[in-house]
Amino acid sequence: MVPENQRNYQNADINTNVYNNNNNNGVPNHDIDALLERASLRTRTMNAVILSSVFFLGAVSAVFLTVFWTFDGRGGGERRATFQPLPHIVDLQVIDEEFMDPLMSFNSNPFQEEDNECDSDNPLGFELEAISSLHLAMEMKEMGKLGKAQKLFKHAMALCPRHPDILTNYGEFYEKSQDYMMADHLYVQALTYAPHHTKALANRKRTLPVVEELDERRLKIIDGKREQLLQLPQSSYALRRVRKEAYFQHIYHSAGIEGNTMTLSQTRQVLETRIAVGGKSIVEHNEILGLDAALRFINMSLVNRIGRISVDDILSIHKHLMGFVDPEEAGKFRRTQVYVGNHVPPRPKDIASQMDQLIEWLNSEEALSLHPIHYAAIAHYKLVYVHPFLDGNGRTSRLLMNWILMQADYPAVIIRKQDRQLYYDHLNAANKGDVRPFIRFIADCTEKTVDVYLWATREHFYQILELEEELKAIEQQKQEEEQTQKPELKREESLQQKAPEPPGPFTEDEVMKEKSANDAEQVAPGA
Repeated sequence: MVPENQRNYQNADINTNVYNNNNNNGVPNHDIDALLERASLRTRTMNAVILSSVFFLGAVSAVFLTVFWTFDGRGGGERRATFQPLPHIVDLQVIDEEFMDPLMSFNSNPFQEEDNECDSDNPLGFELEAISSLHLAMEMKEMGKLGKAQKLFKHAMALCPRHPDILTNYGEFYEKSQDYMMADHLYVQALTYAPHHTKALANRKRTLPVVEELDERRLKIIDGKREQLLQLPQSSYALRRVRKEAYFQHIYHSAGIEGNTMTLSQTRQVLETRIAVGGKSIVEHNEILGLDAALRFINMSLVNRIGRISVDDILSIHKHLMGFVDPEEAGKFRRTQVYVGNHVPPRPKDIASQMDQLIEWLNSEEALSLHPIHYAAIAHYKLVYVHPFLDGNGRTSRLLMNWILMQADYPAVIIRKQDRQLYYDHLNAANKGDVRPFIRFIADCTEKTVDVYLWATREHFYQILELEEELKAIEQQKQEEEQTQKPELKREESLQQKAPEPPGPFTEDEVMKEKSANDAEQVAPGA
């Protein structure tokens, strides 16, 4: 017998199968599932084919449109690609600095990008020609034909300016001509490109003491002229006049180096009257006013201050300098990369650390022990090398240099705009490893500025000193006379105190009595 519960489950299964068979119209259940699965597979396959076809057609259409719009042979319309002489605005955006790391890596080697000794796409051919010119130059030098030898040396230098053998032999040529400074400079360049060059090392040991003695002698001459300038009386009209003229000259030349087209008379007009000059841009006017504001700030706030130089001082100078030209960037470090000729300044993220190193050097014992001209020139070079600002780096560096010189009792040095190319050449030489030519250039400009002061006041220099002595003698004589007159004045005052007082006014009765007495005296003799 079947238990009651199992019999119930069997009856339920039978009823379920009967129900399914009736609903499928006599088709088994497993056949229906297979049909549905095949239909779904066909649907998915068709969808994949359609999507693949659409994607393929889209890709073909995109390629066709790109080619059609770029190379439209019919020569018409706006679809034709045109030449753009200037970069697109998108190309002027800031490039990812990490991508530019290999190009802008800031290190102590200024010659990292100069792999070849010759400036040419065919360095081997240029080098062979340069060596041939070098041998001919040495032969001409031995024959005593120095003019031809120098031309051949220059030709070899033009072909391969970084060849250590050419630099060393050219230096020997200058050394034989007793131009020890130029010879030593060429030896330094040769050692910069080839630090272990035996001949250049031996020659440098020979010329270095001579050059140091010449530099020291030159600085002593400039110091002597500065002492002569300090002897001038500060109240001298000639000195006051030349100071004012030098002030205008400094602004005129410093702005002119950066491309300002204002003449000296126009610069004076803007500074004295604040009246605009016709035909000149607002930027040029603002550059003049900015230099005036920066010089006034240095003269009133920094020259007589005792203490360390700080980053804030340099930022304040730049803020006064560029406040009229670019107020948003004035007194702020740049945030984009700049390029100065062949020199690539530090990246924006390195500026803060580089400026901290500069300030540390400016306040170090090593820097403060240097001669003021050496100290000021190197400070100028270091700041312009870092190039911390978007604009105004050269003017700020010259203002920093003059701040240091004025604290050492030198006048503000004028670098003439006529010497602009020489100024840049010496900065480039400093970038190549030898800063001494730039220091000598600043020393030369300092001496010329002091000479202008002395020349402008020398005509009446001794007369002014004699006049000052005469004025002192007159003042001293007046004081002595006052001292001798004091006892006499005291004696007169005492006598005046002892003298009787004068009679007061007479009354009417006294007058009548006096008159009757006089009449009686006149009648008595006649009787």
